[in-house]
Amino acid sequence: MEDLLRPLYQERASNENTLGVLLIESNKPFSPLTDNFDSILFIIVTKGEKPWSVKHYEYGDKIAALHIVTEDQLNQWLLLGSNRRVVDWVVNGKVLFNRNEYITELRDRLDKFPVPERSKKITIEFGKLLRRFSDGKELFHSGQYLDSFNHILHALHHLARLAVIERGFHPEITVWNQVKVIEPQIYKLYEELITGNEPIEKRIELLLIASEFSISSKTKLGAGHLLSVFQEQNEWSVAELMEHHEVTDYSIDLTVLLEHLIERGIIHVIRQETKGKHLYHRHYTTKF
Repeated sequence: MEDLLRPLYQERASNENTLGVLLIESNKPFSPLTDNFDSILFIIVTKGEKPWSVKHYEYGDKIAALHIVTEDQLNQWLLLGSNRRVVDWVVNGKVLFNRNEYITELRDRLDKFPVPERSKKITIEFGKLLRRFSDGKELFHSGQYLDSFNHILHALHHLARLAVIERGFHPEITVWNQVKVIEPQIYKLYEELITGNEPIEKRIELLLIASEFSISSKTKLGAGHLLSVFQEQNEWSVAELMEHHEVTDYSIDLTVLLEHLIERGIIHVIRQETKGKHLYHRHYTTKF
């Protein structure tokens, strides 16, 4: 298949905008990693008309997909975990073109997983964990057990991803295989929720208690990136935080993060008067 695809990537490799070209081939009849295509040609560029574009090709009984992605879009996927196949593609794909060792350095960065990137990714996962957990808890108390089950299952998934990141690894598609080795107690919680013999409401109730403990024990770790931003000035409005370039990637979960940290006594509220009587602006600080 590589020979058939050569004209596609050779043309782009000659463009100085192209940083790297990877080939991912499937030897299985059913392969979610490649969307069941026989081959994926993954091309990374410095800039493009679109952050991500895809083309499909067919030759005989074979099908292939061409993905062209900008460096910014790739970095966003790697940070947010919103396209988990990409880690596998970058790490295990066959290198067809490698301008100035770009792919080599990218793989090295993924392998080392620098602490600043890790810290930010942990806070992103922790925000999602809090959101799912609070939604699941509310649904449980209103008797919506199936919807609660779904949210608690997702909360466990974020807890699992957080544990993997904490140990310096990128979460893969098979994250539960990673967690089974890295943090078996979280894997056990997952098993109890999925395969437990108790009624669904009892399983959820037990998981809520266990998850609350896990969340509490991981609060300072989970919020570490946000707390580091707080050190830049004495107090913040929510608007200032949302506009901060380091916070924008998890601004959607910023409010739930702030409320959780206020409950834990880690962040404090400062009230500032407005023109309205008994109406105050709410600012936040870690210095009290």
